[in-house]
Amino acid sequence: MVSIDEVARAAGVSTATVSRALSGRGHVSAAAKAKVDTAAKSLGYVVSASASSLASGRTRNIGVLVPFLDRWFFSTVLSGIASALMRRGYDITLYSLSADRGERRDVFDTFLRRQRVDGVIAISIELGEEETSQLGELDLPVIAIGGPNPGLTTLTVDDVAVARLATGHLLALGHREIAHIGASPEFDVDFHIPTQRRQGFEQALADAGIPVKPSLYEPADFTIEGGFRAAKQLLGKPGGRPTAIFAASDEMAIGALLASRELGYRVPEDLSVVGIDGHELGEFFRLTTVDQFPLGQGERAADAILAELERGDAGSPVHQRGELPYELIVRGTTARLPS
Repeated sequence: MVSIDEVARAAGVSTATVSRALSGRGHVSAAAKAKVDTAAKSLGYVVSASASSLASGRTRNIGVLVPFLDRWFFSTVLSGIASALMRRGYDITLYSLSADRGERRDVFDTFLRRQRVDGVIAISIELGEEETSQLGELDLPVIAIGGPNPGLTTLTVDDVAVARLATGHLLALGHREIAHIGASPEFDVDFHIPTQRRQGFEQALADAGIPVKPSLYEPADFTIEGGFRAAKQLLGKPGGRPTAIFAASDEMAIGALLASRELGYRVPEDLSVVGIDGHELGEFFRLTTVDQFPLGQGERAADAILAELERGDAGSPVHQRGELPYELIVRGTTARLPS
C-alpha cells in the first residue's frame, strides 16, 4: 500500500501538510493542496479511516436521524447532507426513528453511545429534553433541521409564513373560495408542520376579511394519492366549489391537479392550485409552489455540523437558530380569477 510518506515526497511537501490537505483540518495553501491531491491521485493513495480516527480522535462519520426514508422531502434533505459531507471526506450513518418508543430509546441509549459518529443531524425530529440531555452527555455537536429544538443549533423554516405566502398569492389573484388540503392527525407529529401551515392559511384569509369554511378543508397524508382523494372530496361536494386549492405539500398539490383534470376542470382556467416544497416534479407539472429548497437545507446542515466540529475546543457550543430561505415560484397552475 502507498504510504503518506510517498505522497509527501511526490508532492514535495511534509507529511504534516499531506495530512492537513487530505483531512481538511488545518490551513494549507491552495497550491500545496493541489500538489497533494495530484500526488495522492497518481499514486492511488486513500486515507485510512482507522488510522485517521486514531490520530484525530474522530470517526469522520456523521449520524443522521430521520423519521422517514421513503418520503421525497426527507430523502432530498438527506441527499443534500450526504453530498456535502462526501465532498469533505465524511461518511454518514442513518438512524431511522420510527414511532416505536423502544426503538427510539435504543438509538439514544445504545447506538449513539458506541462512539461511531462525530456529530448528529436530526431531520424534522423533535427531540425531547431527555434525548437532548443524552446527546449533551456524549459531547457531540448536534444540528436540528425543522426546530425549534431548545438547547440545540436549529435550522428552521417559518411554516406559518410559508403558508401565508402561498395563500396570499391566491388572494392576490382574486380568489376567495380557497380550499385547503392539510394533514390527518396521525401525520401532524413532532413540530406540527401541517398545523402551522393551516394556521398560516387561516391567518391570510382572516387578514383579507374572509371567514374560514370548514367545508373547504380536507385532510390527507402528504402523498400524491392522498391529495388526489382529498381533491375529489372537495370538488365533488354539492354546492359551490372552490376556485383555488392550497395544498400543504407539492405531492398533495400534484394529486389535486390529477383529480381536477379527471373531473373535467381546467387548470388554471377553472381551478388554481398551489403547493409547498419545491418538488422535483413541480417543473414537469408546471406547479406553482413555495420552494423551501430541501437539497439546500441538507447542505446547510452539513456545513453547520462541520463548522461546529472545526470549532473543536475553542469554547462551548453556541446554540443558534437559523432561518432557512423559501421563495414563491409562480408557474402555470395559478391564474387570476375571471371577473
